[in-house]
This record gives sequence, C-alpha cells and structure tokens, in this order.
Amino acid sequence: MITRAFLVWIEIACAETLHGILRVRLLNRRVGDKVARRIAVFSGSAIILTIGWFSIPWIAPASSTDSLMVGALWLVLMLSYDIGLARFAFRMPWSRVAADFDIRRGNLLGIGMLTLFATPFLIGRWKGLY
Repeated sequence: MITRAFLVWIEIACAETLHGILRVRLLNRRVGDKVARRIAVFSGSAIILTIGWFSIPWIAPASSTDSLMVGALWLVLMLSYDIGLARFAFRMPWSRVAADFDIRRGNLLGIGMLTLFATPFLIGRWKGLY
C-alpha cells in the first residue's frame, strides 16, 4: 500500500507542478499573482480529488486508519517537495515560504494541503472501501 501511495503522490506532484507552471504562465498575467494563487488552491484541490478518485481503490487502504496514513504520507512528501523547491530551487526566504500558508494574509495553501491529507479518507468513504 505504501509503495502504491508513493507512486500516486509522484503523479500528484507532477500534476501540481504542471498546474503551478500554468498558473504562472496564464493566470498570473490576467488576474495577478495573489488572486491567481487563491484560484489555484481550488483548482489544485480538484486535481488532487480527481487523482484520488481513480487511485485510492488501487492503493487499497483497508481501513480509515490506512487512509489517514496515506494522507499523512502525501502531506509530508508534498510539504517537503514544496518547501524544498521554494527554498532551494527558487531561493525564496523562509518568510516568503511561510507566508504562503498564512490564511490571515489570504493565502490558502494550507487549505490545499488539508485537502491533500483528507483525500484518501474522503474518497475511501465516498466509494465505500471500508
């Protein structure tokens, strides 16, 4: 199950990376960076839920606890990927990285991460897997 969950996370990471590139190239120019980031949290969450819809039966969590473990794995991997990319590839300061998660400033990345964590559990329940 963990290997399958990891493989699906790679798919999610690739899809979200492409989503981010498209956001910067297309949406930022039309509505500005801040609004584009807010919109992208919801479209990105839809991408995650869609991938989850098709992949959770293949991952085959046997219980809600297994689903939460898959969600936790995805969350840790995605946080590591996002923060690593921001800090080391884009050389963003820690304050900028942290600001993306600050809902008080209108930044909604934390909601996207919550969606990522909850997706295996929600899809498992919706599909009646346990």
